[in-house]
Amino acid sequence: MGKNYFTPEQVEELRKNKYVKNVSEKAITYTEEFKEVFLLEYNEGKLPSQILTEMGFDYKVLGERRVSNITQAVKRARHIAVLPYTQN
Repeated sequence: MGKNYFTPEQVEELRKNKYVKNVSEKAITYTEEFKEVFLLEYNEGKLPSQILTEMGFDYKVLGERRVSNITQAVKRARHIAVLPYTQN
């Protein structure tokens, strides 16, 4: 399976997106806002490609593997319960 590096032009375009915290030719880091919005939209039943498009991304540029990784992270986050802190 080949690597899906971003071209310099793609890196510059991705940097303009408000949901991108950092991007290089090899990796992209999303903002916390991105994660929250993606999770809410995904929980409402939207497809990852639709969510990404609505958030200003070309999901084809991100590549199938990155989209899959985002989706898996969201699925894991759905199952994490936040328990209140109690002092003994």
